[in-house]
Amino acid sequence: MGQAHATGKKAAVIGSGFGGLGAAIRLQSAGIQTVLYEARDLPGGRAYVYEDEGFTFDAGPTVITAPHTLTELFELSGRRLEDYIRLMEVQPMYRLIWSDGDRFDYVRDEEQMVAQIAERSPADAKGYQQFFEYAKKVFAKGYTELADRPFLRFSDMVAVSPSLMRLRADRSVYSTVSKYVKDDHLRQALSFHSLLVGGNPFQTSSIYTLIHFLEREWGVHFPEGGTHALVRTLVKLFEELGGELRLSTPVSSIEVEGAGLAAKHLVRDHAGSEERFDMVISNADVHHTYKHLYASSKAAQKRAKKLEKMDWSMSLFVLYFGTDIAYDDVAHHTILFGPRYKGLLDEIFKGSELPEDFSLYLHVPTVTDPSLAPEGCSAAYVLAPVPHLGRADVDWDSMAQEYGDRIIEALEVEMPDLRNHIATRRHITPKTFERELAAFKGSAFSVAPKLTQSAYFRPSNQDPAIPNLYLVGAGTHPGAGLPGVLNSAKATVDLILSQLE
Repeated sequence: MGQAHATGKKAAVIGSGFGGLGAAIRLQSAGIQTVLYEARDLPGGRAYVYEDEGFTFDAGPTVITAPHTLTELFELSGRRLEDYIRLMEVQPMYRLIWSDGDRFDYVRDEEQMVAQIAERSPADAKGYQQFFEYAKKVFAKGYTELADRPFLRFSDMVAVSPSLMRLRADRSVYSTVSKYVKDDHLRQALSFHSLLVGGNPFQTSSIYTLIHFLEREWGVHFPEGGTHALVRTLVKLFEELGGELRLSTPVSSIEVEGAGLAAKHLVRDHAGSEERFDMVISNADVHHTYKHLYASSKAAQKRAKKLEKMDWSMSLFVLYFGTDIAYDDVAHHTILFGPRYKGLLDEIFKGSELPEDFSLYLHVPTVTDPSLAPEGCSAAYVLAPVPHLGRADVDWDSMAQEYGDRIIEALEVEMPDLRNHIATRRHITPKTFERELAAFKGSAFSVAPKLTQSAYFRPSNQDPAIPNLYLVGAGTHPGAGLPGVLNSAKATVDLILSQLE
C-alpha cells in the first residue's frame, strides 16, 4: 500500500469532475506527483452538491453503473472501495411512466423483464431477448475492446470498423430497437438511455445500446450518502496517495514552453500564482480548454474553431426540491415521458425554441438513503432536457421559476399534492452550465455522441499538436456518463504511462 515509486514527473489536472478525479488517482498511483485544480469551492464538477435546511441535493450524475470503473481506482494501490464507501443497488433500475397512465418497471431480472413485456405483446418478448443478445455483442466490441483505449490515428478507427459495421453502428439507437420490438412504448423504454449521456436516440450510434447489457450485468447503484459522498471518497484516496487538491483555484491561462516530449506547461491561476508541469490533463470543458486556457496557442485556437462547428449535446433544466412529507412509494429513478417522443426530441436537439411540453427524469434518493433529508421528508431532483444556448434564445433568468412550477405540477401524477409540500427548492438552467462549468453553449454533456463524433472523430485523449496536453471527461473518447468519463481517464493515463516507459 501507500505511495508508488516516484517518476520525477509532475502533472496538473484541470477540473475535479469524475474524469479528472479518475485521472488524478491513476497518475498519483503511478508515482506522478499530481496537482488537481478546481475552480469551484467543492470538488466534483457536474457532481457538485447543494445543502439546504437539512436536505442534501446531489447536483449531477446519480445513475452509477459499471462499478468496476470505480473499484479499479482503489485496487491500483492495493485498497478496496468497500472499505471507504458502500454502493447500494437500486431496484427497479427505472420506473417508466407515460402520459396516458401506462407504467413499466425496468428491472435487472431477465425473467421479470420478459414477463412484463410478454403481457403487453408476446411477439415483443422474443424480440426483446434478441435485442438483448445484440446489445451483448455490441458490449463485447464497443465497451470491452474500445471504451478504455484511445483512438489517436485514423488507422485505429479503421482497424475496428469492420466489426462496428457488422453490428450496424451506423444505425441509430432508436432504429435498432425498432427492428426488434414493435410496441411504441417499448421502443421508447429501450431507447431513452442515450439521453442519459446527452445523445438523441434518433441520432446516437447503436453502439450505445450496450448500456442495456452493462446495466443487467452490473446493476444500477447509488452511493450511501449520495454521489458527492463518492466524490469526497475519491478525493480522500487521491490525498492519501500524496496528491494535492486546490479548491477555489480557477486556472486563468496555460503557456506551453519548449517542444516535443520535453515541453513544459506553465499553469497560471486567478490569484497570479504560476507553476510548471511536465503535462496537463484537462477535465475542463473541451472548448474552454482550447479557446481560453490555451489562448496563446495557435494550434489550440484552430482546434477551438473546429469544435465550434461540431454538434453539441442538449442542455438541462434541473429543479432540486425537498418536501415536508415522505414520498416513499416512488422509485429511486423515474422517467416520465411526455405526450410526444420523436417530435419533442427533434425540438430539443434541432429546434430553435423551448418546447411547450417536456419529458422528465425524477431522482428521489431518499427512497434508498433516507439520511439525505430530515426525518419524515424527501429530497429529490427532476431534470428536463432542453435545447442548448446555441439553439434556443431563452431568457432563463426570468422564466425558470414558472417553468419549474409547470414541472412540479406534472410530477403530481407520481407525487400527489406536491406543490403544497415543497419545503425548499432551487434550480439550475443552461446558463448555470455556461457560467459555473464553463460549458460551451451551456451543453450538459459536451460534444454530442453521434457516430461521426465518436472514437477517432471525437476530440482526442492526447492532443495531436500540443505536446503533453491530454484530455479526459465527456468531451473526449469514449464520451459522457460515469463509465464513459472514468474510462476516458483510464485510456488517457495508460497512454501517458506507455509514453514514459
